[in-house]
Amino acid sequence: MPINVKNLSEVFGKDVFTTKGTYCGKVGDVKVNLEKFRVRSLVVEAAKGSYLAEMVGGKKGIIVPYQMVQSVDDIVIVKHITPPSIKETEEVAEE
Repeated sequence: MPINVKNLSEVFGKDVFTTKGTYCGKVGDVKVNLEKFRVRSLVVEAAKGSYLAEMVGGKKGIIVPYQMVQSVDDIVIVKHITPPSIKETEEVAEE
């Protein structure tokens, strides 16, 4: 999916929402593969009290692979992800 902006710098600071409409934060950085001239990922800075901040705990944000990005326009929309429950995490650790 191509980014439909004139300059890549226009993506910085855009609000990021999930496909379910949950606010995550803002785009802080863009990682680009210069050999193929493609966007590899977006760095999303988690806003305090947002869905993403609750998911990552004390971290400042996450790197979202570009395959997870659904749309880039006035806002950025990424696929909604659900964090694994504590039970699922414990089951994987036991195995």
